[in-house]
Amino acid sequence: MDLGDILGPEQIISDLQATNRWEAIDELITNLVATNKIKAEHREAVAAVVKKRESSMSTGIGFGIGIPHASTDLIYEVVGALGRSKNGVNFDALDNQPVNLVMLFLVPQGQFQKHLHTLANIAKLLHKAEFRQALEQAPSAEAMLQIIREQGKKGR
Repeated sequence: MDLGDILGPEQIISDLQATNRWEAIDELITNLVATNKIKAEHREAVAAVVKKRESSMSTGIGFGIGIPHASTDLIYEVVGALGRSKNGVNFDALDNQPVNLVMLFLVPQGQFQKHLHTLANIAKLLHKAEFRQALEQAPSAEAMLQIIREQGKKGR
């Protein structure tokens, strides 16, 4: 599953306001509720699952990347939201650097292989310096999505 399959332009926040990882997670989950990817009544339960996972170990994997994620039985397909922070978010990342790109995704409960595959694909993509740079410099959410989809085609 590619990042371009998970995201639409409305699930990309090109100017994330969060200053820490908890605020970033909340902001991205709010986006998923606003775009009808998560039911409003499931918001708190989903946030709790993601924050529980994040509490066990930061998903700030270095290179300015955070990939908060979790499995939940409150969704039926993989959903996600991408946030870009111009100032950087304190994510308690492995390299202690601020995070500029936060990719939150959720996988239906019990789909462990899909979860691992999605995480691996996102991490692999975001590890490419030129790809991260292009996302950080893109003028809009639409431009960011275009870059993601073009990169996805190259990977096939």
